[in-house]
Amino acid sequence: MKHEFTAIFERDGDWYIAYCPEIPGANGQGRTKEEARQSLADALALILEDRRQDSLRGVPDGVERETVTLE
Repeated sequence: MKHEFTAIFERDGDWYIAYCPEIPGANGQGRTKEEARQSLADALALILEDRRQDSLRGVPDGVERETVTLE
């Protein structure tokens, strides 16, 4: 499944700082822009997986679950 998010990059001295305005708390950093992009991508993956697991904890037993795919 493909997801696309906005990455904002700022310079802070020798570092690149990256964040995603669509996902609060998703931040990354690196000495290069590519390192910051990868750090942000890793943060996004962790946050989304955690939110998914957290949201499913309240699903009652015995309900029907399916996966919906967006393209």
